[in-house]
Amino acid sequence: MAAHTLRGLYRPPLGFVAARFSQRAAAGTEYRSAYSLDKLYPPRQDGAADAPEETQPATLNIPLARLTVSYCRSSGPGGQHVNKVNTKAEVRFHLASADWIPEAVRQKMASMHRNKINRAGELIVNSEESRYQMRNLAICLEKIRTMVAEATEKPEVESKETTQKFIERVEKMNRERLRQKKIHSAIKQSRRADFD
Repeated sequence: MAAHTLRGLYRPPLGFVAARFSQRAAAGTEYRSAYSLDKLYPPRQDGAADAPEETQPATLNIPLARLTVSYCRSSGPGGQHVNKVNTKAEVRFHLASADWIPEAVRQKMASMHRNKINRAGELIVNSEESRYQMRNLAICLEKIRTMVAEATEKPEVESKETTQKFIERVEKMNRERLRQKKIHSAIKQSRRADFD
């Protein structure tokens, strides 16, 4: 019993704690969470991967200084934890003045995601999937990258042969549907009793 109370009362001397932090600061190492943006999205080295554009699409560099990031209470996972901390991330930026996105892509994004744009012209993206603030911020940034990628994709042009095959299939399905209706109608007619 006495050992248990002594263990709970022991505190390292303040000088020891200060010395540990000063050693860490002198060594140049600082604590980074596993969910910090540097670890979730490591910086790109331009010469590291020289892959052709067909195999690996170019990733969009989003300038964090141009975004407005805010946090609020979440309704997502976390139990009572969500009532105490602001984990929901909301990222917004003015779409018309976002010069880090090409003009044609911005116009297409404005038409594709018009329900996510407010009256001030800001595109609003939010996430409350995780109970960690930085992970929700990373999810928001990934959503922005996905929106830009969807807007840059060019629609596939179908050939005349493919279009003709599609028309033939639709006509064949309609003929089969009408044939089945006639069979069903004949069965119903044969069951009908004449009262003459």
